[in-house]
Amino acid sequence: MFKYGEHHLTSGKALQILNGSLKSEITPETRAKVEECHNQVLKIANGNKAVYGINTGFGPLCNTKVDPKETERLQRNLLISHSVGVGNPISSELTKLMLILKIHSLCKGYSGISLEIIERLCWHLEEDVIPVVPEQGSVGASGDLAPLAHLVLPLIGEGKVFYNGKVESAAKVLKEKGVKPVALHAKAGLALINGTQFILAHAVELVDRLHNCLSHADVIAALMVEGLKASPMPFHKALHETRPHKANKHVAARMNHFLANSDIVKSHEHCDRVQDPYSLRCAPQVHGSSRSAWLHLKEAVEIELNSVTDNPIVFSENFTISGGNFHGQPLALPIDYACLAAAEIGSISDRRTYLSLDGKYDIPKLLMEDTGVNSAFMIVQYTSAALVSENKGLCFPSSADSIPTSMGQEDHVSMGSIGGRKALRVVENLERILAVELLCAAQALDFRRPLKSTPVLEEVQSSVRERVSFATEDRIFSIDIDALTELIRIRKIPQRIHSLIAGVSEFNEQFEVY
Repeated sequence: MFKYGEHHLTSGKALQILNGSLKSEITPETRAKVEECHNQVLKIANGNKAVYGINTGFGPLCNTKVDPKETERLQRNLLISHSVGVGNPISSELTKLMLILKIHSLCKGYSGISLEIIERLCWHLEEDVIPVVPEQGSVGASGDLAPLAHLVLPLIGEGKVFYNGKVESAAKVLKEKGVKPVALHAKAGLALINGTQFILAHAVELVDRLHNCLSHADVIAALMVEGLKASPMPFHKALHETRPHKANKHVAARMNHFLANSDIVKSHEHCDRVQDPYSLRCAPQVHGSSRSAWLHLKEAVEIELNSVTDNPIVFSENFTISGGNFHGQPLALPIDYACLAAAEIGSISDRRTYLSLDGKYDIPKLLMEDTGVNSAFMIVQYTSAALVSENKGLCFPSSADSIPTSMGQEDHVSMGSIGGRKALRVVENLERILAVELLCAAQALDFRRPLKSTPVLEEVQSSVRERVSFATEDRIFSIDIDALTELIRIRKIPQRIHSLIAGVSEFNEQFEVY
């Protein structure tokens, strides 16, 4: 049972709460802490001292005192005025993640929110009444203002929700369920729409999906090494002890294990090839560098998951701080780094795919015996090349840009929200690039029969051949690419080989757990 506001949240746990495999609750201790902070806010709201967002206006209106009688209207107007998101809705899964992350942050007890409002957010999750949140409109600085405003509009009976597979009016669904909109007390609106939960939800998904790609990239590269009869020596432990980057050593240990005692490797131990192209022998250095970027993101996300990111922070009735915990920069930079890391995995994967087609490695050119009439796998690589090129265009760091907003009050912004959306597009492309390499590596490996590879790689080959057959003539290869993309996304290969690679690397805890 996960305890909101008390337990340490990780990306993995957030995703487990999302899929229902980890239950969650708000304990009596957390409820008491939330209520205490809420009561402090109510006292501030009725006091004479101006405290930002509690008894003043917002942004450039921070010095304008607000009559306590206007508090609810002020907070309601805040939600309404900030609901300016445009574009397609984000997925309901990302929206649910936003709710989970917002609940956990509010339960820390520094936001002054009422327990009633937190419980209503929980109700939306439990009843699967999921707010519709447009994908565009956040600059990632004063929190994710626009997306978070849309996230909480249904609390006041406004906006739209996903319900029973349809997009419905929030007011209509609340009425059907006999639930009344909540009243917004002082600071409630501000606590709800200040925060980094839009960026963070994207970052949590990025941690998960990029890790899956990295795990597949190592084993697919090893399969290609077998298919092309490349040397396993570049993965030798002794080599990587001379340049001991942890992530590089981790990848090398994995690949060395994938290839250990292979009949195919033994068959060319004394060949006259001196060394292989970079995309084969430098896999630990390239894949490892991308894993280092992933680790940087994972660590930043884990801190953010357990942080309070609204404003002001309420420590007591007499001690509030109006600061910048909502600024998205701590996530924006690691997201851009991870985006580049994902693109690089795709780039080197495509080069290995290209190598498999040129007929230099004792396998047929274009990976098919009967070419001429058949174009074979030539155009399969076109798709990989197109996706790699698209990813290059998406790699410009969003965090390098900043546009002043809110009449100059918010004069530096992170653009982390844009970076998060973009990075997930790169990873989506990467999944397909890896599927293309997997398709070609499996085709190459079958030309090595009757020789067998290792138990790990034979399991991988079996997983492929259960979905895609060996190609002897042209066919609609997009069907094969889609099938293997799905195989990567459902993670069946890591599940099948898990017991065969347990304990291979001394860095498993660091690079395989989140």
